[in-house]
Amino acid sequence: MSLIATLARLEAVETGRAAPLATVRHRHLSERPLVLVPLTTSGEAGAPLGALVGTDREAPRLLVVPQPRDRELRFTFLAELADAVLPHLDAYADEVEAAERNETDPETGKKVKVEVELCADAPQIVVPGRAAVDFVRLLGRSMRFRRTAEQDPDTPHPAPPRVPLLGRWLTHYGERARVPGSALLLAATDLLGRHWATGQSSLEDQHLGALLAWIDPPEGASGAEAALRAELARDRDGQLLCPPAGPATDPAFDNKLLAPAIDRYDRARQALYAAQDGEAADARLGDLTRAEQEIRRLVGEQLRPTWEAVWQSLDLLRELPGAPRTADRWTRDRWSFTAHRDRVRAGEPPQPRRDDAVTAAAKLASRETAQAQLEAQEALDDPLVMAGRRLAGEAFAGEVVDVVMAWSESKRPSPRPLVTVRTDDAPHLAERAKVFRSLDGKPQSAEFVGYEADGALVLRLLDKMGRGKDPAPGSVPEKGDRMCWTLFEHDQRGGPKLPDPEATPWTHGGPPGADAEHPDPLTPEDLL
Repeated sequence: MSLIATLARLEAVETGRAAPLATVRHRHLSERPLVLVPLTTSGEAGAPLGALVGTDREAPRLLVVPQPRDRELRFTFLAELADAVLPHLDAYADEVEAAERNETDPETGKKVKVEVELCADAPQIVVPGRAAVDFVRLLGRSMRFRRTAEQDPDTPHPAPPRVPLLGRWLTHYGERARVPGSALLLAATDLLGRHWATGQSSLEDQHLGALLAWIDPPEGASGAEAALRAELARDRDGQLLCPPAGPATDPAFDNKLLAPAIDRYDRARQALYAAQDGEAADARLGDLTRAEQEIRRLVGEQLRPTWEAVWQSLDLLRELPGAPRTADRWTRDRWSFTAHRDRVRAGEPPQPRRDDAVTAAAKLASRETAQAQLEAQEALDDPLVMAGRRLAGEAFAGEVVDVVMAWSESKRPSPRPLVTVRTDDAPHLAERAKVFRSLDGKPQSAEFVGYEADGALVLRLLDKMGRGKDPAPGSVPEKGDRMCWTLFEHDQRGGPKLPDPEATPWTHGGPPGADAEHPDPLTPEDLL
């Protein structure tokens, strides 16, 4: 935790209201996100109980599993979830624009620019918290390997084709959520926690109701009081006034309301199966319908507060202006969505249960690069975030007090002006350390030369001054200018090129084939 975040939490404790951690919104928010609020039975993460899903705040679609232990009812739930989600994904798949991408020419091995399709936008899914993100990943893992009747006519429980297709998409979204800065799959608690600091722990911030209570407390109440009420307050029947953001349910709800309702449903279903004639079957079918409707009502009442809380979170975030560099990260999300669309349409198999060594290393390297890039972009977009980097000695701001022109000692001298900056910050500068500033949106680097007698810093500019002997206008700071320099690079470089999977060394499992490592075996978590 940075010093700025610690100070913000202390301020929240003192004022009774969440303190801002950012002045701009650092994540892209779609104009029409798909909100998904899942619910699972307590103690069994893989057994869905219900979900609210949709893009319309006032008209969500309620999906319920009346008996979570019934596999057929769970499969029906997954099919209904696919019917609700896939049309939203498909709506973005065919709206494309022309874009250029670097590809390797197979004959020459050189990078060439080719024109390809890029989806003009991508569908965004918003869930209440991190546990819901994990549940989305679990759903994807359990659905994408389901066999359909077309794939295997002899499979005992064939799935509709849309079920494994949704599993592949949910797996992609779950994997993309692990990339720092990605906005395809967002957790409302993480979004709010990035932009506001509360007076409670990070673990307590995973309760969406308590987090919102700190950010937007009721009139006359402090954030701590409102958060305590959101976590613990119950009605006269012992039920939480603010049910947990899920996906697990509250034990009091399970024991007092849900379990008796499911028992009534089971008895009604058994009575229907035991009916001897049509008249008795009609009467018992009505009992079964009423029992199912009661479960739907209970599940809907549990989900509705969290549904409203997610939309309230989005409203609060939309009040912040968008950070300029979120567009660049969202473009990468669009590339990711487009690439997976192409893989699905090409008929490629679903994602493996376990990545090979090269793929795993590539994912890890890309996430490390994305994390460093995200931290740099957030600091450049937000002076409050940059203040934290300055306090950590990773940046400094000051006034230019002197500029001395100088040139490199080479056959073709290049400008290397010396810039003296007076600052009150204490950057951790080593000898000949490089520092960077933003010049017309691009990083200009300089080299730390030393200190003046009064403690001012002397920097030697190294680039972005044009090709002539004299610097281009505006490329060299002038006396009196105030600016911010960073010790971290603005653009992160990629790591070394990894070998192709076919060239995987024996120390990492060897190339895919007969001797390659077998995928991990089927586990209870793979099947819902």
